[in-house]
Amino acid sequence: MNIFKKLKKYMSEVRSEIKKVSWPSRKVAVKDSTIIVVVSLATAAFLGGMDYALNGIIENLL
Repeated sequence: MNIFKKLKKYMSEVRSEIKKVSWPSRKVAVKDSTIIVVVSLATAAFLGGMDYALNGIIENLL
């Protein structure tokens, strides 16, 4: 098989598999994305605060 036949077969299989995927609704996607962003920001704030506090402690010891 040449490269173009392989590519055509591959794209056909991809299209077939994409049709089988159960995509979330817009509402669910927005809710899940919001949760991810909030948790990421909370984690970043916590780690930033810990870094700031520990850096201050280390500087006071030195």
